[in-house]
Amino acid sequence: MDAKKAIKYMLISTMAFACMNATVKHLSEVNSYQIVFFRSLSSLFFTFGFLIKNKIPIIGKKNKLLILRSITGATSMLLFFMSVKYLSVGTAVSLRYIAPIFAAIFAVFLLKERVRAWQWVFFIISFLGVLVLKGLDTELNSYGLMLVLMASVLSGLVYVIINKIGKSEHPVVIVNYFMLTATILGGVLSIGNWVTPKGTEWVFLFSLGVFGYYGQIFMTKAFQTASTNIVAPIKYVEVIFTTTLGMTLFNEIYTFWTILGIALIISGMVLNVWYKSKVKG
Repeated sequence: MDAKKAIKYMLISTMAFACMNATVKHLSEVNSYQIVFFRSLSSLFFTFGFLIKNKIPIIGKKNKLLILRSITGATSMLLFFMSVKYLSVGTAVSLRYIAPIFAAIFAVFLLKERVRAWQWVFFIISFLGVLVLKGLDTELNSYGLMLVLMASVLSGLVYVIINKIGKSEHPVVIVNYFMLTATILGGVLSIGNWVTPKGTEWVFLFSLGVFGYYGQIFMTKAFQTASTNIVAPIKYVEVIFTTTLGMTLFNEIYTFWTILGIALIISGMVLNVWYKSKVKG
């Protein structure tokens, strides 16, 4: 186990995802359907290439679950990208990270898993962060909040579906299904809403898939290099990177209540990861 290398991988991953989030924010004139389409299409170049190069069957074994995971994930992605147009990018990313709360609830009913008392305490801390953002941050857009919360619920469901799929499928097969479905979804929805990108917008659109792919790759490498309790908390550095980019590039203003809400959300999630690893250990 090489903790330093794993942390380095995870920091690269979080920066890649932060760049992707900032790029979505930058593409304010392009509709969210097209952003999903280009983000997914450009990632397919990498996933298809990997599967073909390594002679891994593109069609998986648990097709129904793979399709369900893909539709759920693609819808979650679309809703998140839509929310970024109404919320500061750091706030949107923070709210998306409450997905483990919904994953735990789904797991109780669908997987018959047990959620320990302390985990509920940490979830409540995170949810208090949402309440602070909604109740005390007067700048928060309610429609954007609704979109990102729906994205988080679906993202939580994705975690449970992946758990059901288990290790029977190669990770890249799962991602490839996801990207293919998202490309189709984004493409179909773009037909009646197409806005032709201008100038550098083409570069930014195709860069989404590059950032997303390398974010996934380095995150996977990090989890393969060191234990979850070391790596998982580093994932939340994405919020810091994204918030910094939001302030620097888009002059976003974060009030005291925004920062407090984000801090509560991230603290609850990090404590949950730490507690789960401690119990397993």
